[in-house]
Amino acid sequence: MAFVDYYKVLGVDKTASEKDIKNAYRKLARKFHPDLNPNDPEANKRFQEINEANEVLTDPDKRKKYDQYGEHWQHADAYEQARQQQGSAGQGGYGGGPQGGYDFSSFGDAGGDFSDFFQSMFGGAGGGGGRGRQARYRGQDYNAELQLSLRDAATTQKQTLTVNGKSIRITIPAGVENGQTIKIAGHGSAGVNGGPNGDLYITFRIADDPQFKRRGADLLATVPLNLYTAILGGDITVDTLTGQVKVKVKPETPNGTQVKLKGKGFPVYKKEGEFGDLYLTYNVQLPTNLTAEQKELFTKLANTQ
Repeated sequence: MAFVDYYKVLGVDKTASEKDIKNAYRKLARKFHPDLNPNDPEANKRFQEINEANEVLTDPDKRKKYDQYGEHWQHADAYEQARQQQGSAGQGGYGGGPQGGYDFSSFGDAGGDFSDFFQSMFGGAGGGGGRGRQARYRGQDYNAELQLSLRDAATTQKQTLTVNGKSIRITIPAGVENGQTIKIAGHGSAGVNGGPNGDLYITFRIADDPQFKRRGADLLATVPLNLYTAILGGDITVDTLTGQVKVKVKPETPNGTQVKLKGKGFPVYKKEGEFGDLYLTYNVQLPTNLTAEQKELFTKLANTQ
């Protein structure tokens, strides 16, 4: 796999703080998000690279391995394990060299080139058969974020993602939660020496909606109500996620009154046909720009109390 410089992907220095990395990620993710570039495969590929770089560089352990081992960072644990085994076994620990062991002295802690070791450990040119190359290692997991609007999350979605150059078609069930993570098995990086592939973890980010606030499977909304309807009662038309409905307002309804529309909320995740409720809060609007006649009528009404 070609080496990817995650710092260059995000446009930050190697000394960048976690906050700087997150800020750079958010800026680039908004720019290259598939929703804003629906017909641009290069933008989609760039978006996946940005997610991958952010996932590695915001994880202190992964970032440390990446800084130390570069393109071989995903095999850092295997390298350290082999090094420890070689140290404990002495000259007879591993087959492959004249004395049966790998020589780690040229790699050390001084940031040397690990390529020779990783080639003989995980395959590539040169080298006879050693025990290390027969070991199987699971591939690295991938992590990605997927942005959805509240209304998108209210319906089952089919989307195609590009991960490591491969297209993956996924189904997103209606009712997915903000911050919820799902696993797509086997779609991480390839395993080593026949080991299993890693998995792909997708975390959903549900954007705030200007009209509805979500609370689990319930929705909350504020509805303007004119003073005359609040006092006299009547019918009003309100929006729901699935269209408009008529609601009967009782006479003398106070400001801040909350009413429930059963089954008009958000779909329940993976429960076909089940929905939460929609809670409406009335915001009574006072009339403005009254005429002299209207003011006189309000004066008469006030004097009757």
